Amino acid sequence: MTNIDLPDNILKSLSTVLLQLQQTLPEIRQIPDFSSSAYKWQDKQLKPIHQPKKMFLDNLKGIERQKEKVIQNTLQFLNGFPANDVLLTGSRGTGKSSIVRALLTAYEAQGLRLIEIERDDLSDLPEIQKIIANRPEKFIVYCDDLAFNAEDENYRSLKSVLDGSLQSGSSNFIIYATSNRRHLLPEFMHENTPVTRVDVPQYTELHPQEAIEEKISLSDRFGLWLSFYPMDQKLYLEIVEHYLAKAEMPFTEETRAEALRWCQLRGQRSGRAAYQFSKHWIGSTQLASN
Repeated sequence: MTNIDLPDNILKSLSTVLLQLQQTLPEIRQIPDFSSSAYKWQDKQLKPIHQPKKMFLDNLKGIERQKEKVIQNTLQFLNGFPANDVLLTGSRGTGKSSIVRALLTAYEAQGLRLIEIERDDLSDLPEIQKIIANRPEKFIVYCDDLAFNAEDENYRSLKSVLDGSLQSGSSNFIIYATSNRRHLLPEFMHENTPVTRVDVPQYTELHPQEAIEEKISLSDRFGLWLSFYPMDQKLYLEIVEHYLAKAEMPFTEETRAEALRWCQLRGQRSGRAAYQFSKHWIGSTQLASN
């Protein structure tokens, strides 16, 4: 067979076409790397997060009851006993996502693993189950800021998996989700208005109450609900003082005034605001003394 020398312009065109084709093709699936403790479900694959951010349960103040409940449920899960899927709802910045990440830090050595998934990928939950089915570790599949719009059908996949996960207490798969909304699907004023026969449009739901029940039932699929509430000024300042003490910095009247000014500018008192102020104050103080 003889070699055919193609002109440079044709080779360049072929190279461009192949590059464009490669960009449109789905990524080749890799064998999951289970050496990590945290993963991100992305492009239909489990992608390891090799250095997940460390969160610590002891740093989460003012949510002792919620911590107690979620720790107990997680220990049941890790020990192979029946455990519930968990829905954490409430005000922003109150520790919902932090408590889930802190569980990984606390119980990684006992085989706990974390898989983060986006709401739009919830239809892939059965596929994730298949991938980890024979693994010895225990996996929390975690969805942050879970909520659906009226047209979103992904909630049906979540409902199906939540029902299935209740069938076996020895499963290595459990779902923890956070949301700012107690009801994950929107409800509308007209849904609470009795339907009359007069001027009813052709495509109006004949049994609207059943549709409403379907929306409410998604939250019911989670066996454990934990609510998080806004904190008062006293607790906010205690959290600031806690973080400053860890950095061996004093909590002075000046610090107190600046901390209050910080939360007023942000329009919220929360653990997140306290943590962010602490980083600002510690960092700026250390920079000034450098």
